[in-house]
Amino acid sequence: MAAAIELDAIDWAILEQLQKDATIPNKQLAEQVGVAPSTCLLRVRRLRERGVITGIHAHVSSTAIGLAMNAILAVQVRPHTREVFNRFVDFAIALPETRSLYHVSGAEDFLIHVVVGNAEHLQQLVLDVMSQRSEVTRVQSSIVYEQTEFHTLRSPDSRQRRPPLIAPRLRARPAIRQDTPPGRPSGPALEKPR
Repeated sequence: MAAAIELDAIDWAILEQLQKDATIPNKQLAEQVGVAPSTCLLRVRRLRERGVITGIHAHVSSTAIGLAMNAILAVQVRPHTREVFNRFVDFAIALPETRSLYHVSGAEDFLIHVVVGNAEHLQQLVLDVMSQRSEVTRVQSSIVYEQTEFHTLRSPDSRQRRPPLIAPRLRARPAIRQDTPPGRPSGPALEKPR
């Protein structure tokens, strides 16, 4: 495994802005990250050359083109050999419905995010296409009710939550006396002056 590329705060700021809008003009990007346009241009070029930025992509609305249903297919493949797995991967990524494919641990071997027109289209994909493969021993489909996408990879420093997501446990409050008359402060027993 290759060593991780060291990125400073300016590199991360550039990456965050480009992930939000890859078409941002260099001058505007430089202003937003607080560097000169020439410095910004050099840094973006260096990020591309080092393989940190691997491409720029358009996000297409599947709903707008008639593919309104998202689903996750959990697929079990047998036998467990690299040849069988590679053949299945080639098959799955060639399907026009496939958005992404994950080789995972656990009971299932693959999770496949697919987009289809409707439930009938999903049923045809599972029964008539996926289940007909000799290496596929099980397919389970789950319809996605709602999808929240988060495409921005952020600096490890920005991932630390301040304040933490779960607040530290507060100290227990002192016991309240049951015989405290209304209107008097509640809390620990009040001592009478002597």
